[in-house]
Amino acid sequence: MAIEATRDEIKTTAAPAAGTIHPVWVRVTHWVNALAMLMMIGSGWQIYDASPLFPFTFPSTITLGDWLAGALLWHFAAMWLLVVNGLVYVTLGLATGRFRRKLLPLRPGQVLSDARAALSGQLSHADLSVYNAVQKLLYLGVILCGIVIVLSGISMWKPVQLRELSLLFGGYDAARYVHFFAMATIVGFIVIHVAMAFLVPKSLRAMVIGR
Repeated sequence: MAIEATRDEIKTTAAPAAGTIHPVWVRVTHWVNALAMLMMIGSGWQIYDASPLFPFTFPSTITLGDWLAGALLWHFAAMWLLVVNGLVYVTLGLATGRFRRKLLPLRPGQVLSDARAALSGQLSHADLSVYNAVQKLLYLGVILCGIVIVLSGISMWKPVQLRELSLLFGGYDAARYVHFFAMATIVGFIVIHVAMAFLVPKSLRAMVIGR
């Protein structure tokens, strides 16, 4: 009974007011997450440049930390911010039922249909409170990538102490590739996300003022 009461209190506290598209907790965690991801990506590129996986490096103008040690400090600071903020977001998303309402169900046929509509410029954005199937797929995918990038990063940070986790990714070297491609996927999501904010300006307004 106590657990049910606690869940009801969370739902009541976190429930959006009438007419609100994004409640306060969604907006706050969204912008904190944006800051943490920019810090992690910029510092991560600087770390990558110290030992590249591929025959290219990132320009110093878009990296953070100036050198390897400085980049590591930024990266770890941003990691804890990302983890704590992510835990708050996921916990409230599950406890309030927002994930279930917004992201489910997700059917392959709907994804294909909405993808065709989006590519032809016919996808409606009239009601921002309802996610189309492409949005659902992208949001679920980036949440999964966020989990993978954190776990693979921790496995590289403590490969001996967290040997089982490191082995889950195939060892230290393999974890670096997993980490890189998870980062690339998140960067791709960010590019699409920002582009959509410019194409549908009211979506950005909703994430600032809630409606």
